[in-house]
This record gives sequence, structure tokens and C-alpha cells, in this order.
Amino acid sequence: MFEISRLDLGLSVEVWNKGLIWDTMVGTVWIALKTIRQSDEEGPGEWSTLEAETLMKGDEICGTKNPTPHQILLDTRFELPFDIPEEEARYWTYKLEQINALGADNEYSIQEESPRKPLPTAAAQCSFEDPDSAIDDRDSDYRSETSNSIPPPYHTTSQPNASAHQFPVPVLLPQQLLLQGSPRDSCNDSVQSYDLDYPERRALSPASSSRYGSSCNVSPGSSQLSELDQCHEQDDDRRERDSIHSCHSSGSFSRDGQVGFGEQEKGFEVTGEEETGRACEPKEMKEDVTTHPPPDLLLHRDHVLGPQESFPEENASSPFTQARAHWIRAVTKVRLQLQEIPNDGDPCLPQWLPEGPAGGLYGIDSMPDLRRKKPLPLVSDLSLVQSRKAGITSAMATRTSLKDEELKSHVYKKTLQALIYPISCTTPHNFEVWSATTPTYCYECEGLLWGIARQGMRCSECGVKCHEKCQDLLNADCLQRAAEKSSKHGAEDRTQNIIMAMKDRMKIRERNKPEIFEVIRDVFTVSKVAHVQQMKTVKQSVLDGTSKWSAKITITVVCAQGLQAKDKTGSSDPYVTVQVGKTKKRTKTIFGNLNPVWEEKFHFECHNSSDRIKVRVWDEDDDIKSRVKQRLKRESDDFLGQTIIEVRTLSGEMDVWYNLEKRTDKSAVSGAIRLQISVEIKGEEKVAPYHVQYTCLHENLFHYLTDIQGSGGVRIPEARGDDAWKVYFDETAQEIVDEFAMRYGIESIYQAMTHFACLSSKYMCPGVPAVMSTLLANINAYYAHTTASTNVSASDRFAASNFGKERFVKLLDQLHNSLRIDLSTYRNNFPAGSPERLQDLKSTVDLLTSITFFRMKVQELQSPPRASQVVKDCVKACLNSTYEYIFNNCHDLYSRQYQLKQELPPEEQGPSIRNLDFWPKLITLIVSIIEEDKNSYTLVLNQFPQELNVGKVSAEVMWQLFAQDMKYALEEHEEDRLCKSADYMNLHFKVKWLYNEYVQDLLAFQGQVPEYPAWFEQFVLQWLDENEDVSLEFLRGALERDKKDGFQQTSEHALFSCSVVDVFTQLNQSFEIIRKLECPDPNILARYMRRFAKTIGKVLMQYADILSKNFPAYCTKEKMLDPEAADSLKELQVKLNTVLDELSMVFGNSFQVRIDDCIRQMADILGQVRGPGNASPNTRASVAQDADSVLRPLMDFLDGNLTLFATVCEKTVLKRVLKELWRVVMNTMERRIVLPPLTDQTGTQLIFTAAKELSHLSKLKDHMVREETRNLTPKQCAILDLSLDTIKQYFHAGGNGLKKTFLEKSPDLQSLRYALSLYTQTTDTLIKTFVRSQTTQGSGVDDPVGEVSIQVDLFTHPGTGEHKVTVKVVAANDLKWQTAGMFRPFVEVTMVGPHQSDKKRKFTTKSKSNNWAPKYNETFHFLLGNEEGPEAYELQICVKDYCFAREDRVLGLAVMPLRDVAAKGSCACWCPLGRKIHMDETGMTILRILSQRSNDEVAREFVKLKSESRSLEEGS
Repeated sequence: MFEISRLDLGLSVEVWNKGLIWDTMVGTVWIALKTIRQSDEEGPGEWSTLEAETLMKGDEICGTKNPTPHQILLDTRFELPFDIPEEEARYWTYKLEQINALGADNEYSIQEESPRKPLPTAAAQCSFEDPDSAIDDRDSDYRSETSNSIPPPYHTTSQPNASAHQFPVPVLLPQQLLLQGSPRDSCNDSVQSYDLDYPERRALSPASSSRYGSSCNVSPGSSQLSELDQCHEQDDDRRERDSIHSCHSSGSFSRDGQVGFGEQEKGFEVTGEEETGRACEPKEMKEDVTTHPPPDLLLHRDHVLGPQESFPEENASSPFTQARAHWIRAVTKVRLQLQEIPNDGDPCLPQWLPEGPAGGLYGIDSMPDLRRKKPLPLVSDLSLVQSRKAGITSAMATRTSLKDEELKSHVYKKTLQALIYPISCTTPHNFEVWSATTPTYCYECEGLLWGIARQGMRCSECGVKCHEKCQDLLNADCLQRAAEKSSKHGAEDRTQNIIMAMKDRMKIRERNKPEIFEVIRDVFTVSKVAHVQQMKTVKQSVLDGTSKWSAKITITVVCAQGLQAKDKTGSSDPYVTVQVGKTKKRTKTIFGNLNPVWEEKFHFECHNSSDRIKVRVWDEDDDIKSRVKQRLKRESDDFLGQTIIEVRTLSGEMDVWYNLEKRTDKSAVSGAIRLQISVEIKGEEKVAPYHVQYTCLHENLFHYLTDIQGSGGVRIPEARGDDAWKVYFDETAQEIVDEFAMRYGIESIYQAMTHFACLSSKYMCPGVPAVMSTLLANINAYYAHTTASTNVSASDRFAASNFGKERFVKLLDQLHNSLRIDLSTYRNNFPAGSPERLQDLKSTVDLLTSITFFRMKVQELQSPPRASQVVKDCVKACLNSTYEYIFNNCHDLYSRQYQLKQELPPEEQGPSIRNLDFWPKLITLIVSIIEEDKNSYTLVLNQFPQELNVGKVSAEVMWQLFAQDMKYALEEHEEDRLCKSADYMNLHFKVKWLYNEYVQDLLAFQGQVPEYPAWFEQFVLQWLDENEDVSLEFLRGALERDKKDGFQQTSEHALFSCSVVDVFTQLNQSFEIIRKLECPDPNILARYMRRFAKTIGKVLMQYADILSKNFPAYCTKEKMLDPEAADSLKELQVKLNTVLDELSMVFGNSFQVRIDDCIRQMADILGQVRGPGNASPNTRASVAQDADSVLRPLMDFLDGNLTLFATVCEKTVLKRVLKELWRVVMNTMERRIVLPPLTDQTGTQLIFTAAKELSHLSKLKDHMVREETRNLTPKQCAILDLSLDTIKQYFHAGGNGLKKTFLEKSPDLQSLRYALSLYTQTTDTLIKTFVRSQTTQGSGVDDPVGEVSIQVDLFTHPGTGEHKVTVKVVAANDLKWQTAGMFRPFVEVTMVGPHQSDKKRKFTTKSKSNNWAPKYNETFHFLLGNEEGPEAYELQICVKDYCFAREDRVLGLAVMPLRDVAAKGSCACWCPLGRKIHMDETGMTILRILSQRSNDEVAREFVKLKSESRSLEEGS
């Protein structure tokens, strides 16, 4: 395909011979472009002679010379270019046909061109913009690779995966395609070239093609012809829009019955589901449509109405032009030719219109037009729409056997034969163990039977002999075998006995199962008389058995696939033996091939209907082992598999794949063999194969049970168990099909696929999708779940299906497309109010998933469309149409939903620029749709939880469509602004609510600034402008009211008059409205704020201006106080306040003793509390109860006194008294309960001495118990916390007492809470608090007892953040120590800080004897971890005198915080040694708390470390 704009050049074609090393040219041909014809159709081509040399003119080829003996067939033509608009394409196509017609059509006149008006562009159903519309479904063009294709329409490329709606192709109905003639005489010839072979005539339309399955095409036989009668009743506007001009086309049919799209001069327009299939009248004939119906309309009606056909005569006085009369002649010829073809059913019915209950339904490709304008029933009330009935009515699903009377008659007889004497209840063999006296061979496997060693089994009735292992393989009826054997040997009496037994058997069968034969009679509509006669005939044929039966059988062994490898080379040398009766023949051997092809034909004569054809595949061996085997038994080669075919299962000509089966359990078998079998039975006509007969039986039975008995509904059989999917009908009908299949060798998978095809025509009936999904899943499992012993792929197994690979794939393709269309209107087809239909919706999606799995696993396609994506696209398509529908019918739907009887003229029911009533109604309907999707459909369509949430998709699609319409509407409103600004603000709030409630959390909108604030920005600014005027007007009114009232103070707490409060209240209300808009766009919000700031400024400045003008008038009324008098009064006020404060303090302190007593009682009660401090509900309740008990002494005291004070004290005095009482209570609680003092002289010292000797800790505890200095448990801390809150509320007294802020910020309360918090902290936290709070432990030593020189280096790891401290003890100096004995000083270095429990905390140097200025130079390393910084740690250096056998004596101590080193990283200094560690109250409190933790080693060590002090010197 080339594009070119010059005609002075030529086309050069070269033919080359591919060589191993280099290629050689065979010849070339050059064709001038001027000589190439112009056409949009493929032609037969022309033979051109290849020439050896090319002629050049400059750089261009201008010809060829020296002819060669070779020729090439080329079809060259000019078509229209790709990129021209559709309108222009139509015009040039029309011109092109005129040019081509000039030479061939003498009747064509140029005057006909003038009255023709250019046709408007076809209303392509996929033209609207939404990318997720149902029509723009990404996989709608998906077809399997087995389907056929058709020639592409004009100006499109023939892409194998190109959806038809991707190009602007006018949509043609199949009837119109058939009936469009050509404006030339040659049309008559082209009609005769239509290849309408009988087997392929069912698929005349593009729907069975692989590339014309798009949603916007009209499917075959699915177009609604029944609506043609109403064609003239369309609205005038619709008639004008949908007018169809007479059209001319050179249509042709391809070889396999596909429609070839010709190039239309005028395209037909299909505008929606209602109009699909209507052939409307031409525009120019609109006025007199009843008088002169156009021929296409008339023709369609005839086809629908019946055999009486009426055609306008060519010479009639109708105002037809010559071209039109010519067109009618062409149509007539097409019809006559179609009628000449033999038809199974009614000859007047066209092949593309299937009969039956679903005959006139829309097909799977007729995507409904979603942009409909006419109102429909309320969406929420829609039940299953009747425009699409039960299922697909395509060529694939049309049950053609319903019309084939000859086939039905034959199947009726065969069915009776199978059921009058069924295999399932035939007489079994009566086997006995038997020893052969002479060499005999097994009837089944032909193995040796001889003597005791090789005993076998023999039937006492019929005498058949076989191995014990083979007896189950014999399935022929014993009675019939005995009958034929007796008759051949002349044992007449025995024969009569057997015949009588068989007669009895058949009589019992007929008497016990009359309903079976009644059903068969009804299914095939046979009269009672004929049925009785036929029963007699069938019984006689059974009794005759096989003695009068003979047949000629021709078997062609075609090929096999997937055989077992038996040779060491990993291959086999297969050949086949075929045995009928005693006659055995074999094929040639194919060496080294597991997929051999033989193509060998054998002829047999068979005189026994109970005989079987035994087809066995062998691996030929020619070695010593096989020769030895041959001596011992007949079979020397390796067995590869067999198939046993009952002769009675053969009929007509069959081309069947048979799976190879095992002979014994030890056999290793795989693969299948293909046989072509032709049977001619004496006395019987040649009929269809049994698979075709079974299909006929199944389809007619299904048709009878559903369409006739069930009135179109499908009865789902109740079956349980693993094989429930193999039950297709109720008990009687199921027995009929099973017996037929058993008798004539129909595989169960063929039955399943046939039933699936039948169900496809009823897939929308309740319960059917679930059955189809299960059925397809089992079909899938049959082909895909290959066994371990076979190496045949699922695709190959499926290709060997007797149902027909292409047939089943096309069926699935059409079903897939049809399911997509129904899911695209799921709200109509599966209403949320019907649980049964919702279950069908779920099953429909399961069926879609099963089709996808089938394509992946069985067809082994690389990337079939994902079911989740298909469903998602369908959901979006349905939502698109739903939104369009509620938009167009908003008023009616809203009124119906809320039972409103508000009548509006049609022009006011939609959006209007005069009001905004439409949009809130639309938002309400949108919310109802989203809620329905979220609450009903999301729960059903839950097969893809990660990929599809219907509720979220619904919200996203609805918002996108609504946003588009809302934006455009507000742009129109912005120009006129006919509504109040308040209405726009109210709408803004509704849109904001819709977005925040349903849209903002969607993944597609997260992180984005929404657009909707920008739509309303101008209206909000308009409201702000108006609000400014309102505020100014309000200001003036407020001032006037204030002036009348004399500028009174609004309340005792406020210092303003009413006008100030009113003005700011109004401004705050306006600001609150802006704030409640919650504008998510910061830029727009900034503009709102700037505009409102101007309003505030303007209002307040106006207020100030008015007051400025009036203020001097009020100043004259005020009397000024003398400055000296004012100063003296202020001084007096200060003195009085001081006196009041002092008196209050004295008054408060007077209660100290009584408060001490109350607090002591509280401490006693608190000490008795036991239990854990966790936060369980039970514990919280007990804590509240205990808090009440603990507080009772204090509350009893306060309650009586505070009530008295409140009544007798003035307010300012009362507050002072309360403050003093608060201080006393808090301080007393801290001293008595939280941090009780160590009252006796041993108290503080006891901590230190006890810490030195851990054995003395018990003394410390005794002391603490005695002095009520117990440690608080976590529960006691919780009780105190709750008590403090209660006391605080009591002093606040609901606003009559002290202010909450004073109480919260009170230093007394904060100090108490801090002390209390220390009890609940961990040891590490307390140590960290100690280090950070005690900054003067060793500094300020007035009387040093020596000094120590140390060097400290701090290193922090850059990766882990761990700290490492290196300490070097250099020397000690000037040690003050008196001793009479040996003096051996050493230095102890301890790291103090948190998180040290698992690390080494203490190092000591070696001792130096009798040296008061020893040198050490020893280095130690401490690891701190990375939990805390260096500021939480300190080094404690202690110099001790080493004593043997008793405790070392302390000389002095020094503390070095690491925070001093952290900044520098390194430090070397002399540290003065003090006599003990100094600490404040916090330090003492921490030490006291830690001293109670006797089980904590770190706490014990810390207390001991900080409690050390200089020991007593000898002699002191």
C-alpha cells in the first residue's frame, strides 16, 4: 500500500530468488501509474511478463526490456487516501463509482447527480468524547486467531486487532448490505458471483468475523426487524436526523460467507438501540411515505411478514427515477437468487434472520446508543429490559437443526432405537472361569488362552472367551450376541427363547418408562399413529439383531499426536493396526515421530452390528528382545494406545479425534488419533454422523423444554456432587441424551459443549449464567488440566475436539461480546432491587472470567483482555449512559423519587440560565446512583477486590461527567448572572459536599487540587461584593440603635457597647460562611481572603469615621479628675491591696494545723490502697472509688468553710482567701504525701550510711515506714492525680472561684505534679533527670582534699551514632590523708547515666603504696550506645585508700558532666576532690525514690555511689 501525489511515475515490481549465499533476480515489471485503474474493490488482477532489464531516464526507471519466460499476477488499483475526513471520503467514493460506471452503465445519466444532496456524516455511536464509554471498549475487537476475516472498508487499514469503531465507518445493517444494489448493469453479474454454499450460509454477516466485532457494529441476524412497521411513526426531528438516502454499493460476499463491505455512496445511520434494524424512508419521500414506501422498506416487511411478497412493478406510475428502478431490479435479482438456494425451513425467511423466540433480538454487536434523548423508565425501577431477550442469536447460536426435518426424522428413529433397548440395562455376560484345551485367543486383546497356566473367562450364554482382565472391556449385549450366534448355527429353539426374552425386556421398558417415549414424540412432533408404527419398526430391528445386518466401512487413518516415547532415543516408530471383526490391517511405520501422519485408507465389510473396530497404535521394534517376544505371544512391539469403536456408533461420514486409552493399568499411554470413517449400512440411507445427530437431538430437546414447555425460561436441574455439571435436563430428558450418547459413542465433553452452545442462546435467563460458568470451567479443566502421563498441550487437545475448535471459539467470542454489552447496562439488566438478578450479575462476571481463563489456558493466547478490565470498562460504560439518562430526565426522576407533583413545561425541566433548580436535583440523583453502586453492586462484583470497586468507579465517573456539565453551565451563567448570588453559594456548598463525601478520597483525585472552586470563584466574589454593602448598611443601623440606647455596656464582662458587638458579629458570620466553603485551592482562598479583608477594612474605617465625627460632642459631657487627686487615690488603692494580701496570708496560714491533720488522714487512707496501676476498665473504676475515699477528710473540711467564705466575703477578698488556701493545700500535700520529710536527725544520714552497706537498707525501710515516707505505687500515683483534678474543680467552683488558668499555672501545683511524676518514671529516666538537674554536685569546693588529673576524649560513630568515651587517669596530687598504717591510694572512675545496665560502668586504677602524689597514666573506655546524647551522662571520680579485708576508705570525690566535653570533644583538667556529693531537693527526691527499688541493681548502685562521703581519718 503506497500513497503518492504524482501520476507521471510508475510502479516497479521485482521478483527475486532466495539463495543460500546471495539472491538472484528473476525479473522485473514496470507499470505506469496512469494506466492503473481506480477502484475501492479488489479485482481478479492481470498477468504481467517479467523482463530482465530496466530502462532508466536520469535517476528514475521509465520502463523494462528483454522479456523472460516468467509472469506475475498483480492486482493494482487506486484507493482513497487515509487521512481525509469521512464526509470527503464519501464524496470521493461516490465520484469514483460514477467514473467506474461511465463505461459499463449506459443507463447512468449525469443529471442524476444534481438532485442528490450530500449526506450528513453518519452518527457514529462512538463519537462522544468520554474515553471510558461503553463503545470505546478496548477489547471489543478482540477475537481468537481461528476466526476468519473480511476485506477492510474504505480508507481504513486492515489491522488484525483494529476495532471497527476506531475509524469513521458508516454502520450498515446486514439486510441493507444484502439489498444495496450497484448503479451499473454489472450488478447483475456480481450478484451471481455470491458464493452461498449451504454449510456457510448461516454466517452471512460480519459478526462471525474476527475483525468486525466492535460494539458499534450491528450484528447478523440480530437487528430488530419487527420494528420496521413503526418506521413511519418516528418524530419529525428524528426522521430528519436519521433520514436515509437511497444508497448504491458494489457489495460482494467473500468465500466463507462473510460480507465484504463495499464503498457506500450514502451511508446508513444507526442512532440507537431503538432504531437498530429500522430502515427508514428517504428524506425526499417523507411526505408520501404511506403511498409509496421505498423498496428497501417494503422488502424488509415482506421478509418479516411471510411468503406473500409484493414488489412495485417497474412500469408502475410511481415517481421512481430510472436509477431507482434499476436499483429495484438489482434487489429483485438478489432476492430471487437467494430463494433458489435450497432452504431447510421457510423459503421466504432470509438466512440472516433466525427464527424462534429470540429471532428478532438485538445481537451481541449491536451496542445500544447511550446518548438517547427519549425518556426511559426510572433507572432504579428497571427490570430486565425486553429489547434484549434471553441470549445471543448469532449464526453460532442459531440452532439450525430445528429446521432440518430430514435429519430430525432420522434422529427420532435412532433415539427410539437407543431407548427401547438401552445399553444401560442390557444383559451382562455370565462369565465363568474356563481352561482352553487347545490354543485359543482372547476376544478382546488376542492374547493366548491355553491350559491351567493361561486360564480365561467364558460367557455361558454367548460363549465369548477373554482374559479375566479383559472382561470389563467387553460391553456388547450378551443376549444379542447369543441370538446371532444361535441363528447362524441353526439352534432355532434357543434363538426363539432369546428373542422372547428380548421382547419381554422391551415391553417392560415401554411400560415402565412411557414418559420417555412421550417426550421424544413431543420433541420431534410426531403423530401418535406414526409413533406407534415407528415403535414397532424399531423393536423389530432390535430383534433382528445383527443376523440381517451388514455394512461397508471405510477407515482412513489420518494422523496421531502426542504419542508416548518408547525408544531410548526419546521417540517412537509408530504404526497402526485396524481390526474389524476378524479382519486386521496395518499401516506403514513412521520412524522417529511422536506426531505421525499416515493418510492410509482401509475397506472392511461388517456383518455384525455388535462388532467393534479396534484401532491400536504400536511402536515397531526390530531387536532380539522383540523377536523372542514374538515367539511367545502375538504382540512383539510396544503398545502405544488403543481406541475401541462400537460399529453401532458409526453413521454417515465422520472425521473424529479419539483419545488413546490404556489396555491395562500398567500401560503408559498418551495422545489422540484422527480417523475418517465412512459407513454404508445396507438398507439405510446415508445420513449425518452421530455427533451431528446428537447435536440435533440435544438442540431440539433444549428447544422443546425451554421455548415450548418453559415459555422461554430455562429450567435448571437440581444436581449435587462432582458430576453435577454433566446433568443438563430433568431426569427424563437427561436419560434420553445420556442413552443416545452411550449407544452411539458421544463423548461427555461433546455433550457439555453442545449444551453450552444451547445455553448461549438463553444466557440472560435467571440462573443460566451460573450454570454456564460452571460448565465452561469444567470444559476448561477437561482440556487444560492435562495428566502427568501425556505430553499433549491443551491447545492441541482442544484442536482435536469433535465439537470443532473454530465453532466453539466463535461462540465464545460472540458470547464475550454479548456479555460485555449486557454488563454495560447492568443497572437495567440486573436491578439492585432483585437479589436473584444480582446473583446472575455475579455469575455473569464469573462466566466472563471463565472465558478469559479458557483463552489463556486452552487456546493458549498470550494476552487476552483481563476480565477485571473488561468489567471495569463495562461498569464505566453503564455509568456513562446512566448519567446521560438522569441528566436528560432529571425532573421526572426527581419528582417520582420524592413523590412531588410539580408540573414544569418541558423547556424548564433541564438546566436553565434563569434558575439553578436543576442542579441540586441532579446531585441528589447522582448520590442515589453512587449509594446504590456502593451498597448493592460493590458487594456483588467483588471478584476483583484489588482492581475494581464499583462504588469508587461510580463516584469517579459520575463526578467527571457532572464536573464537565457543571463547569460549562456556570460559564454560561457567568455571562448573564440572572440568579441571586446566594443561590450560587448554596449550589457551591452542595457541590463541595458531593466532592468531599464521595470524591476526595479516590485514588485518582488524591494529591490534586480540585477544580470546582474555580467554577464558583466569580460568584463567591460577587457575593462578597454584595456582602460588603450589606455590612455597611448593618453598621449604620447598629450605630443608630446604640446611639438611642446611650452606648450602654453590653455586659459586666464586656467593655464595649452594642454596636461594636453587632458589627463584629456580622463580620464573623460572613467570615464563617467563607470558612465553611473549605476552599481546597490555596490561591482562590487567598483571593477570597484579600477581598474579605477589604470589606473588614472598609466597614471598620467607616465605623471609625462616623465615631470620629460624633466623638467631640461626647467629650464635653465628661468631667476630668485632678491629677494630684488621681495619684493619691492610686496610692491608696495599692496600700489597700497590700493590706488585703497580708491579711489573706495570715488567714490562710491559720488553717495550717487543720489542713495538716486532714492531709495526714489522707496519707493514711492512701497507704492502705493496694493493687496494680494498669489502665484496665476495672482498675479505672477502683481508682475513682479510692480517690473519693482519700479526698473525704480534706473535702469535709473545705466544704463547710468555703461555703461560709462565699457568703460572707466580698468577691475580691474571697479570691485572695482562696488563693492562700490553695497554696497551703498544695504545699502540705507535697510535704506530707508526695515528698514527706525525714524528720529525725538520722534521716538524711541514714540514706547515705544505709546505702554504703546494703545490709542496712532494712533499717532505712523501717525508718521510712515509721516516718510515713513510704514509696508510692503506680496505683497510688493515679489516685493522687485524680484527686488533684477534683480539688482543682472544687477551687474553680464553676467560674465563681479561681480561674482555671491560675490554677493550671500555679507553681505549687506544678511542683507537686513534678514530684509525683518522678514516682512513675523508670530508673534510667530518673538517673537522666538527676544528671541533667544536678549541675553543682562537685563544684564550689571550699575545702578540697586533693586533686586528680584526668583526660577525657569523646568519639561519636558517624554511622550508628554510638558514643565512646576514653578516660585517662594521669595522676593525683596533694592528697590530704592521715594514717598510721600503709597508705595505698587508687582512683575509681564510674560512668553515671541511663541505659548502662548491660555495659561496664566502673573502672579502677592500680594502687600506689605510700604516695600522696601518685602517678597512674591508665586509660579506660566506656561505651554509651546511641539512645541518648552525652549531656545525659557524667563521670564520677573517687579516690580511695585500699584496705585489705575491710571496706576501702573514701578520700574525696569529684563529678565531671560530659556536657562540658561534648562541645570540644576532648578535655584535660585537674578536678578538685570534695568530701561528699552536693544535691538539691530534686536530687534528694530522686535518690529517695531510687533507694526504695531494692530489686534494681542499677538503682542500688546509683544510690550507693551518690551517698558516698569522705571516711573518718585515723586519729580524728
